[in-house]
Amino acid sequence: MGDEAETVSAEGESDAAGESAAGESAAGSVAGGIFLSRIFGLLRERAVAYFFGVGAHADVLQVAFKSPNLLQNLLGEGTISAAFIPIYSRLIEEERPEAAGRFAGAIFGLLLAAAGGGALLGVVFAEPIVTVLAPGFLDDAARVAAGTLPFNRFDLAVRAVRIIFPMAGVLVLSAWALGVLNSHRQFFVPYVAPTLWNAAIIATLFGGGYALAGTPGAPEALAGDGLTRLLLMACVGAFGGGLLQFGVQLPFVVGRMEGFSFSVSTRVEGVREALSAFGPVVASRGVAQLSAYLDLFLASWLAVGALSALRYAQILYMLPISLFGMSVAASELPELSRLTQEKVAAFSARLRRSLRQIAFLTVPTVVGYLAFGVLLVGALFRTGQFQAASTWLVAIVLGGYSLGILATTFSRLFQNAFYAIGDTTTPAWIAVLRVTVSTVVAVPAMFGLDTVALERVAGPLPGDGLFLGALGLSLGATVGAWVEVAALRYWLRGPLPDAGLPWGQIGWTGGLALAALGPGAVVWGLLPNGPVLVVAPVVVAAYAAVYLGAAWGLGFDEIDVWTRRFFG
Repeated sequence: MGDEAETVSAEGESDAAGESAAGESAAGSVAGGIFLSRIFGLLRERAVAYFFGVGAHADVLQVAFKSPNLLQNLLGEGTISAAFIPIYSRLIEEERPEAAGRFAGAIFGLLLAAAGGGALLGVVFAEPIVTVLAPGFLDDAARVAAGTLPFNRFDLAVRAVRIIFPMAGVLVLSAWALGVLNSHRQFFVPYVAPTLWNAAIIATLFGGGYALAGTPGAPEALAGDGLTRLLLMACVGAFGGGLLQFGVQLPFVVGRMEGFSFSVSTRVEGVREALSAFGPVVASRGVAQLSAYLDLFLASWLAVGALSALRYAQILYMLPISLFGMSVAASELPELSRLTQEKVAAFSARLRRSLRQIAFLTVPTVVGYLAFGVLLVGALFRTGQFQAASTWLVAIVLGGYSLGILATTFSRLFQNAFYAIGDTTTPAWIAVLRVTVSTVVAVPAMFGLDTVALERVAGPLPGDGLFLGALGLSLGATVGAWVEVAALRYWLRGPLPDAGLPWGQIGWTGGLALAALGPGAVVWGLLPNGPVLVVAPVVVAAYAAVYLGAAWGLGFDEIDVWTRRFFG
């Protein structure tokens, strides 16, 4: 069922419908690949929760994995999407495979040089990097001496960053392979490839845990030094997983590409055009990365456990964004880039349809997170060192993030719309606005909430001693996300006046999701003391079945689209 307020010209609908089959099939491949990747990502985080819980070691792991993200995000998938895919797709569409191969080879060479140099700098300057990202860790030496902290997080973070930084360089090359394959409308392989990265970390954790403790089933058997060594092993496993993620795509790239010619020249056709788009996109991605680093910076000053609580909450926060938002946005960019300026009506119609499809599954996810967050977090992470107090804290932080999920998914698609029409500057400035607003909201909120003990909200729980400061950061992110999507929509009205937010769809799906909560809540009430690994799937299944059944009965078009995407 579409937004009742929307009208589309016959020509626009006809053109959009004529191109929809490829887009739906592509989005299905992306969604399938991302789904498998995210499942393995959840398993990875469950393994991390099992061994490290919410505490000092998990805080260090958050800093270690976030530290090279500047390199990965500036040169990786987002930049490739805006600066590489539109040009490469156009050369393919013009049936010039040799020119496309030379262009891809030159971009690969430039990325290799930039990523290699960046990785080397990260290794050399690991100590100042940690100082800038997590200045709160600098006080750890005094706290260890006073006996209030078991180990120095700063020293361990520096060692971990030196191991993990080269991984980002490899993942940049993996993003190049993804750009090539996406341009050839091959989506499943590049989006499922990260499962190998996740699997490598999981295998390293359990293999290392067994080697250090003599058993994989008792994380408490690992002493402090054992957990430290296991953390460093996980970083090595991440680097190996990055090599696997890149390597598995190479045979498919070779099979698709013609005329590949490696170079580092900016004189190759299309390279200078890509570099001209590259600057604003890097600025936009840099601002987005600055937001993530600001979270690290600020959370490092909060009580122990704030960083790791953010890490676990962000995994669930990113799941619908990746699965429902990115799957549509990634598959739409090559198709939108092929549309000419004469097809504005078709462009707008395609964009509106994609927004409705995103809302159809994202809205009930948000409602489900808010209602069943504690149950979901418990099912996914409550194991080993991750106990009841950790479950409640992560669920509360997830609630703050959930309010901004819909805005973030819409923003991804709007950004790609700007990229497709050749405007990479406007999203960069709007990203600056988002980060500014997020920070202004988050700083007073996080410091105020960091004085509130978890037990004041959830009652006394085993393993308590946690505080709510991380909730302030998630609420700041939500406010910034809604400001961003509003600004993107405002500035997109010029080139695409008919591309509005699907408020009618949001209202319908929100109402259905609220109604569907009832059966899920009843099931939960009937099984109050059941095993969480049994109760959670049953409750979620009841909620999803009622929502999807009602949508099918009311004739929502989007249920047929997603069914075709997932099941062909």
